[in-house]
Amino acid sequence: MNPHQWPNPLIEQRADPFILRHSDGQYYFTASVPEYDRLEIRRADSLEALPLATPVTIWLKHERGPLSALIWAPELHVINGKWYLYFAAAPTEAIKDGLFQHRMFVLECADSDPLTGNWIEKGRIYTQFDTFSLDATQFEHQGRHYYLWAQKDPAIPGNSNLYLAEMENPWTLKGTPIMLSKPELPWEMRGFNVNEGPAVIKHGERILITYSASATDENYCIGLLWANRDSNLLNPTSWHKSQQPVFATSWSNGQFGPGHNSFTQTETGEDVLVYHARSNSKIEGDPLYDPNRHTRIKTFGWDPRGMPVFGEPPADRR
Repeated sequence: MNPHQWPNPLIEQRADPFILRHSDGQYYFTASVPEYDRLEIRRADSLEALPLATPVTIWLKHERGPLSALIWAPELHVINGKWYLYFAAAPTEAIKDGLFQHRMFVLECADSDPLTGNWIEKGRIYTQFDTFSLDATQFEHQGRHYYLWAQKDPAIPGNSNLYLAEMENPWTLKGTPIMLSKPELPWEMRGFNVNEGPAVIKHGERILITYSASATDENYCIGLLWANRDSNLLNPTSWHKSQQPVFATSWSNGQFGPGHNSFTQTETGEDVLVYHARSNSKIEGDPLYDPNRHTRIKTFGWDPRGMPVFGEPPADRR
């Protein structure tokens, strides 16, 4: 199969998709499931084989307590030879003070195979606020590990901003987090004031962060932050923000609300954008409870300045 001709959607009814290409050459996939009740992983030898791979449930929500509702946005990472699954969970589906009640948590697996290994709850990841928080990712840069996430600041209007902190270990933050971005541009404030779903990619002299903005309907879109590789990542002035979205709804291609992306690569090293989008703009009720945010992927390139060129979300194809 031509790597540019994957089926679209790649995997149906899987939102907030994350694909890890591991050092073993295998692709590992995790995402939010429509029931929001479990964490699952599937594995395949290639990207095009992921839809046929059997999902393995590695963790179920609790019957009560802080891990009992709305299990969202898992990400699978390898740190110092161990597997970690970062995710958000809430104690109830109820909205309080205009927001869900999510906090961030992490599981650890020391076995070589995360599909059959033993997963241990390492607990909640505590930040500077005890507020709505979600969509955590982590990355290594110049020997340091960083944690990157979305959270509500009680003093700032809106749902969530983006924060960055160094990590003491895979479940503990170190030092004082910094705010990288808040919803302030018109396209970040449609329906809801949102910056969420950050993802990291390095290219040339830059380290770049994509993120999602606005409500999760057709207004959802992807923005971009970047810093010089050798800058102090924990200095907010190191970061620059695109004044326009870099990936957004394509009415002509019938693709609505592309967002919550991650990055992977083909077997030949091409960069791949992993994201979800809907193929219908008409949603009954709350968009979060419509299951038809499907996982999609597309290759992308870079312009002469070293900035990503995502293009438009391509139309559905089988």
